[in-house]
Amino acid sequence: MLLSMTGYGRALGSFGDKTILVEVRTLNSKVTDIKLKLPGDYREKEVELRKIITDHAERGKIDLIIDVQNADGGANVSLNESLIRGYYRELSRISADLGLPQQDILSAILRIPNVVASPISEMDEQEWVAVCGVLNQALEQLRKFRKEEGAVMESDLQSRVHNILTLLGEVTPFEVERMTRVRERLRTNIEEVIGRDNYDPNRFEQELVFYLEKMDMSEEKLRLEQHCRYFLEQMNNNKNSVGRTLNFISQEIGREINTLGAKAYDSDIQRVVVQMKDELEKIKEQLANVL
Repeated sequence: MLLSMTGYGRALGSFGDKTILVEVRTLNSKVTDIKLKLPGDYREKEVELRKIITDHAERGKIDLIIDVQNADGGANVSLNESLIRGYYRELSRISADLGLPQQDILSAILRIPNVVASPISEMDEQEWVAVCGVLNQALEQLRKFRKEEGAVMESDLQSRVHNILTLLGEVTPFEVERMTRVRERLRTNIEEVIGRDNYDPNRFEQELVFYLEKMDMSEEKLRLEQHCRYFLEQMNNNKNSVGRTLNFISQEIGREINTLGAKAYDSDIQRVVVQMKDELEKIKEQLANVL
């Protein structure tokens, strides 16, 4: 079962007269990158929050937003009245001295750091239990989203790996024809250069076997098939996170395809190899978003 690294989860809950909203967004990333947006009095739980998210979301770029609203719909914030008065007094004086309008002074003051702040208080453990409950609901929604998107990706990946196996089967007939053409071409070239009666046919066959062994693709075809079967096997295991494993296997698949291309010496085989590479590139694009 594959899971997508991209996902979204949202849950709403309550505690007393407070409404708790939790949103989790994830994007693909090679490392775990967690960004939190929390009320001030939840900061003491940041380490615990990060562990909960990592255990559930595993990896990727993860954005968590926890928003707490009071029963009247307003956020739990406070104004630093003495600081506002001080700024207003000084800014009004400067504006009067410079002959500047004063109607926008208050809006400017409200944008100054520490003028508007969320009051920091000790976390209520019962409230924290309620927050964790809402968070787990959001994470469950995230997992459902990832699972649905992962199913679509899994179907596409299976199709493309089977396409590579089908293309691999097309190589064998061309390979047999290629060997025959190479044999006849070499024989014709030798006869044209030194004459039909001036070379040893037995020695020619010995040298030809040695030459054709270097062009033989049997090992590469066998390994490519094994890598593709192993890729499909890993997709069907019960692990939640197989993206890295599949990526490593795709690299091995790429090596064997490249070797087939290097040994081809045949336009038909090269055409098949190009099709394999196209399928592999699409597989890699999908794997960038597999958990």
